[in-house]
Amino acid sequence: MSPQEGHLSSAPDVAEIVRDFYEHYPYPRPVESLDKYQRLWDDRQRRRADYHLFWPGQPYREDQSILIAGCGTSQAAKHALRWPLAQVIGIDCSATSVRHTEELKRKYNLNNLQVHQLAIERVDELETSFDQIVCTGVLHHLADPDAGLSALRSVLKPDGAMQLMVYAPYGRSGIYMLQEFCKRLGLHANDADIRDLIGALSMLPPGYPLENLLSQAPDFRHEAALADALLHPQDRAYSVPQLFDFLEKGGLTFGRWVRQAPYSLRRGVIAKIPQAARMARLSPAEQYAAIELFRGTMVRHSLIVHRKNSASCQQPGSLASDACADYVPIRMSDTICVQDRLPSGAAAVLINRTHTYKDLFLPIASAEKQWFDAIDGKRSIREMVEKSQSTSQRVNLDVPRAFFDRLWWYDQIVFDTSQTRTHSAAES
Repeated sequence: MSPQEGHLSSAPDVAEIVRDFYEHYPYPRPVESLDKYQRLWDDRQRRRADYHLFWPGQPYREDQSILIAGCGTSQAAKHALRWPLAQVIGIDCSATSVRHTEELKRKYNLNNLQVHQLAIERVDELETSFDQIVCTGVLHHLADPDAGLSALRSVLKPDGAMQLMVYAPYGRSGIYMLQEFCKRLGLHANDADIRDLIGALSMLPPGYPLENLLSQAPDFRHEAALADALLHPQDRAYSVPQLFDFLEKGGLTFGRWVRQAPYSLRRGVIAKIPQAARMARLSPAEQYAAIELFRGTMVRHSLIVHRKNSASCQQPGSLASDACADYVPIRMSDTICVQDRLPSGAAAVLINRTHTYKDLFLPIASAEKQWFDAIDGKRSIREMVEKSQSTSQRVNLDVPRAFFDRLWWYDQIVFDTSQTRTHSAAES
């Protein structure tokens, strides 16, 4: 069994088996309080950064229509809490998950939320379309992922955005080895077998491929998480080439990785390997595939996709032209600025706390830190640079543009490009 195939069931009633699995072991684990989550997302700048991650070129708005496809026990409630002016619909195959979501809806008076027990393949029965679709950790559990993705595309608005998360094969090799171990021994998702598995995990030999994942994910030792990882009746993973083929079949196009630095040729250790110049001659998709193989421990791919030919959703790309100086940078809320034990010549080091690779840090010089500190989500690159200059002479934007390009690729900022204007006439 290949890691790309994972643990695939051949039963014709896969959907019913998966539904029954989640009735008994709902995952993620149900939560009773979203108070901390609510406080976190009360920050308007956090919401703006999240919005422009999906739509750099569209003016900020909060009244979008959102579908959470495979909402689990709390994801739809979280989005309704995050976006109180949005209309949120959550669907899930599990009655248990729907019930937990309904409880959160009542507790937090989420009048902007609807929840339905509905399979993704039947999403057209909602008879509505959506600005945003969130489907994370679901498609790889469907009997026919292609049909599921096509169904979601059919209800995505022409300028809509879809966030997907699917498993990646190489970082999950230890999981697939243990899945095969469980299958050979006839272990199933029941309390006794799960309890014994938890005991066995503590005795895995040193160097086992699952060792790092266990140390980084303590939730993995809980019953529902363990069942979801090792005893799920339907599971597959997608390498980068398989993922791009999957999108092509589904009539969708790649927008960006939710966190793009791990996939970037020019960031972290990847930029320093002897093969970097040769990799630079590859297409972006081929670069991503090579980087996945070199890093070797990616357990999932999280990405943003759109309908093909959706011009309004175009990502910034390189900041080569003068017009890019009118982009408005917005800080990512997970960024921290470290100012102790610095590399030589650095005034600070920027780290996105969601990165799991320790090579993805960005040292910045004193002048760059001034520009970073000036980011307020309102002023453009041009305005910040001009304000920092004491001279009335024309400002050279090449250096700051390159700096903000690095910030973007290191997942320190997103851009609002909706107000971009050309200055050719004024500067001629």
